[in-house]
Amino acid sequence: MKKTVCELFAGVGGFRCGLNKLLTAEDLRKVREKETNEKWKTVWFSQWEPAEKSTQYAHSCYVYNFGNALDLSGNDTTNEDISTVDKASIPDFNLLVGGFPCQDYSVASTLKSSKGLEGKKGVLWWSIRETVEVKRPPFILLENVDRLLKSPAKQRGRDFAVILGCLRDLGYTVEWRVINAAEYGKQQRRRRTFIFAYENTTKYCGRIDKYIGVSRTDEQTNLFEEEKHYCNITKLFNEEGFFARVFPVETVQDKNVTTKELPREIGEISASFSFNFENAGAMIDGVVYTATTKPNYQGKQITLGDVLESEDTIVDEKYFVPEERIYYTDPSVTHSDETEGKLGQDERQTWQYIKGAKKLKRQAANGHEYIFSEGAMSLLDEYDKPARTMLTSEGSFNRSTHIVRDKRTGRIRLLTAAETERIQGFPTDTTKFCKNKDGSVTEMPENKRRFMMGNALVVNLIADMEVRLEEIFRHEPKDK
Repeated sequence: MKKTVCELFAGVGGFRCGLNKLLTAEDLRKVREKETNEKWKTVWFSQWEPAEKSTQYAHSCYVYNFGNALDLSGNDTTNEDISTVDKASIPDFNLLVGGFPCQDYSVASTLKSSKGLEGKKGVLWWSIRETVEVKRPPFILLENVDRLLKSPAKQRGRDFAVILGCLRDLGYTVEWRVINAAEYGKQQRRRRTFIFAYENTTKYCGRIDKYIGVSRTDEQTNLFEEEKHYCNITKLFNEEGFFARVFPVETVQDKNVTTKELPREIGEISASFSFNFENAGAMIDGVVYTATTKPNYQGKQITLGDVLESEDTIVDEKYFVPEERIYYTDPSVTHSDETEGKLGQDERQTWQYIKGAKKLKRQAANGHEYIFSEGAMSLLDEYDKPARTMLTSEGSFNRSTHIVRDKRTGRIRLLTAAETERIQGFPTDTTKFCKNKDGSVTEMPENKRRFMMGNALVVNLIADMEVRLEEIFRHEPKDK
């Protein structure tokens, strides 16, 4: 099977880098300058940021590194709102990838079938679903935040069940796993939900069915028994499943697996379905199998120290924190109590204060007074551990921003843009340059580079998955 890819919500190309194992600046340079071909050919991509009116930094950065892609009509629609793109104009592909946002997936009205299904406007899942319905890719690999499985709070599991129901109706089997990158040796403690779906007509699906003992039928009710699994589903968790082969776990027993049948109609799922999806599972013919898994990784651990600038690197002065912005009192103080009176503005504008524990008087909208409190966190991020989860606010003055001790000088500073890229597994300086629509090349602003990385995925996780994907594609028909 041809290794052809469509990358939706592409950002700066995290999936593309991972699939093609572009993990160093030299790897990326060779692709950018056409000195080497990519193993996985991206035939089309989509990246549009609605919040940016005059600039589209992520798209421009993607084009600088990888070039553009035209649709079947010869038009460039890669920087248009995906909901307005004619999906039939997208070139054919065999793997759909994308990191889409966690939104409200509820259906706008109760429907008798999935035909003409409409969710709330602006929810990007429906563009994925439409792309799948029109293009029928044999394989799909998606990424989302870990809370997807539990949302919304008032109807736990509904949103993920809507996604599963849509894929069921389109003829796909689904596997999922919540993966903390650091638990498999990567350089960041980042938990994300990964979804792997495959058409029921693929050879891969047939092999999985045979391995776990599936006998498919059109009558879902014949498959589902309240107290008994109709197949040896634990093999999917422990041995043969897509994620099991790449990210091993401690053995899951049959008694640990919870089973649930999805309602037949998407409208019913949206209206009333609620279920506790665990961190791993599968959906086969509308029957859900889920269990809690624990990582079983014995390999090397990459740490924050491994991706920071070395002792020989002179870091620009703009990254260093002025002494007066670090501490407002004795460095050993990790708590502030402002219930009797607030600290001064200068004291509150220090990293010691913002990362320390706090007690503050607050007043609710109804006039009720209460004490707000939050715990302390480490002032400095340690070299010998993976980085904390990086957010889009990285580099700004807030608790989530990493601050480190510079290896060369010992002074306290923020992360460089290149360090944030390496925390996500991207090649150094992936986001440094953008290619504008007039062909000119400009540098991306520092805050935008950090924002892009806060929005991205851990590239080397995708590089690990690529090995399994390559094996799967090798066994599919060669003429597709």
